[in-house]
Amino acid sequence: MTTNEYPVVLNKSAVEAGSADVVDSNFNVVNEMYAELLNSDEIAPAALNSYFVDFYLTQALAGGFAQYVFTAPEREEVDGFVRAGLEAIGAHRHADLFDRTAAAFDALTEDEAEAYLDGELDDTEGVTAPVALLDELDGEFEALLEEEDLVELNGEYLRRQPDLLALSDEDLEAHIAERVSRIPDLAGRQAEAEEEALASAPDFEIIIRELCDVAGYQLERITMGDPNYEHDGGNILAWHFSTDHGDYVMIEEEDEAFMIHPETKEIIAAVEFEESDEFVEA
Repeated sequence: MTTNEYPVVLNKSAVEAGSADVVDSNFNVVNEMYAELLNSDEIAPAALNSYFVDFYLTQALAGGFAQYVFTAPEREEVDGFVRAGLEAIGAHRHADLFDRTAAAFDALTEDEAEAYLDGELDDTEGVTAPVALLDELDGEFEALLEEEDLVELNGEYLRRQPDLLALSDEDLEAHIAERVSRIPDLAGRQAEAEEEALASAPDFEIIIRELCDVAGYQLERITMGDPNYEHDGGNILAWHFSTDHGDYVMIEEEDEAFMIHPETKEIIAAVEFEESDEFVEA
């Protein structure tokens, strides 16, 4: 089966709602497909276009292009997906702005990139012209959203797909399971994925998974990193993630990590670090 033969699959209730629900449904379905080990070439191109536009929009709204760079793994590949998605949904001005912003960031020196990613833009004397340009481009992005609404364009794009499948939760689950059952050497792909996950998982992901185990929650996805999260009167790096019990934040201190409710600030779980890099429940 060629890639173009795969349909866009959405939750039926989402299709009958607004554009934001349509886009969210596609994002969740593609995430589930990735989780079940379907590869990008086994997912509808239109679904991937929408998925990466939504990923880009979410990060840019959370913290500008710096947030996108901070969160996107293997940026060269992700940049390509974002560019293709923006053009596909008809967001041509956003595509041009993305190219200009990516080029401006890639032209930064190491020190300038660090200053931009750390959000050190308040000290005007220490901000170089290239870093100031990126700040201006972030502002241009927000203004452009008023004229080229990425959510509306994305939702309309998905609804236009001729092969769109609108399924109930049960049928959607069955559809993905059937697609997965056709993966050549599924057992081998599962073993390889497990080995790669253990070998390449970043420290923050391992910590988040351990915290979820301690809490008895199921991790669904890590949504974003926030280098300026307010904690105990200062800023600290935090990771936002969602579980089957809602959204939470992970922060690290010197020898301990905490899973915190983002609104109540209640500590849901904690783990201590040992010298062997293993964790113990706090």
